[in-house]
Amino acid sequence: MSQKPKLKLYMKSKSLYLTLFALVFQCVTFNVLYSQNENTLRIAFWNMENFFDPFVDSTRMYNEYTEDGSQHWTLSRFYKKRNNIYKTILALSEGDPLSVLGMCEVENTFVTTMLFQETPLKRHNYRVIHYEGDDRRGIDVAIAYSIDKLQLISSEVIKIRNPDNKRFKTRDILYAKFYDRQSDTLHCFVNHWPSRYGGEKETIHLREMAAYILKDKVDSLIRASDCIPKIVIMGDFNDTPLDNSMLNVLKAKPPERRHVEDTLVNLFVNADDLGFEGTLKHQYRWQIFDQIIISNSLYNDSKSLRYINKSATIFHPDFLFVDDETYGGKKLFRTYIGPKYQGGYSDHLPVYIDLRSTF
Repeated sequence: MSQKPKLKLYMKSKSLYLTLFALVFQCVTFNVLYSQNENTLRIAFWNMENFFDPFVDSTRMYNEYTEDGSQHWTLSRFYKKRNNIYKTILALSEGDPLSVLGMCEVENTFVTTMLFQETPLKRHNYRVIHYEGDDRRGIDVAIAYSIDKLQLISSEVIKIRNPDNKRFKTRDILYAKFYDRQSDTLHCFVNHWPSRYGGEKETIHLREMAAYILKDKVDSLIRASDCIPKIVIMGDFNDTPLDNSMLNVLKAKPPERRHVEDTLVNLFVNADDLGFEGTLKHQYRWQIFDQIIISNSLYNDSKSLRYINKSATIFHPDFLFVDDETYGGKKLFRTYIGPKYQGGYSDHLPVYIDLRSTF
């Protein structure tokens, strides 16, 4: 047999081998990258600013967000708002489902169903946790989570009650407990504390009351565990990270000021580290009311579920802003300014952190 057929057969076999090797390498590389992506959990929060349906709710006295109400809230305006929100969530998620999205100022299950089941968000397999609360306007907190990333174990609401005023009603704190894919347990709290309406000093005690109630729940989790549980606290606190309710009542400390005995670390203290100067603007001044706080166990762990250093971010794409002709610079592109319809997004910016789950 001549050498040429053997050479041709060898070259053909070598070519097939190299092709198969390339395909295997590509598959392995893709799987490694995909696994890394799977093991990153993005936790986000957003105050969606009056995400109401346009229908009269017979169980509420507050019906300004209806067609005949003072805001003239129509179905077309609702759809515009809904579409603005889902596009922002898609941008925030960067092509991968958010593991957890804490939300506030959502009215009911109808608006969350229309958001997560009737838009392109449907393909991300979100499920929503929502309980009807006692807020006089009917705005609640809620959690959307990806069933591809997390398994829900349980959820409940924590009521905020004022013993000195039986008529006082505000938003609940929503608590949910999850497993990730490595069977790490993650405890999430979503908050929307009492506002400063009526004066900051006059309402301080209400936010401190909410902080005491939340701290008591966190402490009960710690007492029931052999170690510090993995906890994420997020929300619109209507206070800054250095206000008394956050720093001294909840005891959520800045990373550089935490001690060994401190349980909670506030990742949203220093605007310079967050990519933007605040989450909402009052006249000239930006403030950070929207924050994410984690337990020391998430901040320090190096082997299992842990915080990815420097991932805490205020999400601030250009489309969420308009020019501020009164105070200069930029301001948030809101749905309304007073009674005037703007067709924008929200009066708050979203915030997020990334966690890494490892084997």
